[in-house]
Amino acid sequence: MTGYRESVRSLLKERLLDAAYERVTADGWDRLRMAHIAATAGVSRQTVYTEYGSKDAIGQALVMREVERFLAGIGEQLDAHREDPREAVRAAVRFTLASAADNPLLKSILTSSRGGEDDLLAHLTTRSEPLLETAGTMLGDYAARAWPFIAPDACDLAVETVVRLTVSHIVQPSAPPDVTADRVSLVLARIALLPEEDGARKDGGPET
Repeated sequence: MTGYRESVRSLLKERLLDAAYERVTADGWDRLRMAHIAATAGVSRQTVYTEYGSKDAIGQALVMREVERFLAGIGEQLDAHREDPREAVRAAVRFTLASAADNPLLKSILTSSRGGEDDLLAHLTTRSEPLLETAGTMLGDYAARAWPFIAPDACDLAVETVVRLTVSHIVQPSAPPDVTADRVSLVLARIALLPEEDGARKDGGPET
């Protein structure tokens, strides 16, 4: 019976997040109210408060659910280039940035922040520890298994740097995804002491 209750509660939480996602992507985070989530999900407002407690908790749950979805796609990109860590990270970063640019929730987060409502953006910036820890753990575990030839200390530093740079460019992109992916993969190569790519100078630029 306990397992059944947990399953039902898990389904309810997903239902509430689906409702919140629908309202946020349609109307923006600043206009979201717990009553809106309840009405969209077809439950009482008290049910929303019982499951999540606050609007901020809903926001964190929404962001973390998107992170988990992104990580599934990132894993596929890494697997497709498992033999080459630099190309694997390049593909993963390119996928992440391109997907983020088209993600309705992330668009809403960034749009709301430009309007002065930055509560949800904080889960990508000043209160991003859960995001960074989840992504860092996934990539760190993957790198340790797939690329044991990278020294552990260098691997840890490379993973942290790649994750933080990628999240930074999601929030404030400074170049197209392909360009940023190339730069981040170069950072990985330098930190992990990977061999230079064919046709690249020591400074990472193309041969002339």
